[in-house]
Amino acid sequence: MEHDEVSDVLTLARTFFEREVTPNVERFAEQHQVDKETWLAAGAAGLLCISIPEEYGGGGGSFAHEAAVMWEQGRAADDSLGYSVHSSIVAHYLLNYGSEDQKQRWLPRMATGELVGAIAMTEPSTGSDLQRIRTTAKRDGDHYVINGSKTFITNSSHAGLVLVVARTGGEGAQGVSLIVAEVGGTSETPGPEGFERGRVLQKIGQHGQDTRELSFTDMLVPVGNLLGDSEGQGFYQLMLQLPQERLAIAVGAVASAEKAVELAIAYSKEREAFGKPIGSFQALRFTLAEVSTDVLAARTFLDYCIGLHVEGRLDAATASRAKYWTTDVQCDVIDRCLQVFGGYGYMLEYPIARMYAGARVQKIYGGTNEIMKELISRTL
Repeated sequence: MEHDEVSDVLTLARTFFEREVTPNVERFAEQHQVDKETWLAAGAAGLLCISIPEEYGGGGGSFAHEAAVMWEQGRAADDSLGYSVHSSIVAHYLLNYGSEDQKQRWLPRMATGELVGAIAMTEPSTGSDLQRIRTTAKRDGDHYVINGSKTFITNSSHAGLVLVVARTGGEGAQGVSLIVAEVGGTSETPGPEGFERGRVLQKIGQHGQDTRELSFTDMLVPVGNLLGDSEGQGFYQLMLQLPQERLAIAVGAVASAEKAVELAIAYSKEREAFGKPIGSFQALRFTLAEVSTDVLAARTFLDYCIGLHVEGRLDAATASRAKYWTTDVQCDVIDRCLQVFGGYGYMLEYPIARMYAGARVQKIYGGTNEIMKELISRTL
């Protein structure tokens, strides 16, 4: 990976978010999803599937290039475009476990934004414990018959491709498989019989992100859409890909925290109290000194982890450390930076307020931070 290439991606992504996303954040929040055209614009800019090989329509880069896009998304204070789910997660399941036919069939259209990806993992009664998946996929001739329900699914409205985590066999990890369902392009496009996009979920933050429930009632999916050469590989496929997902969460966490510090510093210089800028008060100066140090430490650790991952040396425990610690830093730093804004920090018209509300879930998804500590402790 060339440093100049990553720098070029940063510039390209910054321009994309400034032009296509930032002017529309309020509208995206009102409609609870970005426009379909936003995905197509990201594809046209070459930002989607940027670390997927060129032979499958991708950018041919590494995770460092992927991280550059997510970094600029965090710096833009955007959490509406489900970029990492599409490019860093779903596309890489297809790349790593898909057959040649599956990769040729789906990845090029994901790279253009024509086909948006989602992963249906979480269930109403199953969060971080993926061995308890209850959605079933029973083989019937040339098809799987899928029944079950999923919740908190990002990209649900626009998804044309849903990676379904389902039980094809017995209990526990050995019975889980990943099956790719082609479900049509939008919430207005009827998917296969038995597939339903459920209610739009009302979240504390990230209002512009497309998050819904999905349900499957005797939905038929061709047997050829199984990921992997046999059933029962799903849990292990998930375990191998989760470190990249957790590192992607960490990228957004640090970028958002860094942006919050910059916003707070700028506001402290322009806002006055008792006849002088609030940044001249020692208590506030010390707060800014502390949060800027926290962000520098987090960014240094993040860069270290990205380097390990690009070299293929990032282990699950280190990825868990990155995910839990950077999201803790993100929530703490943004909270302290919001305080600098006083009452205006509580107003949604200020980016810091939206960043505060959007940050809280970072400690939950991708595996809760408590689960991260449990996973780390098992390696000690």
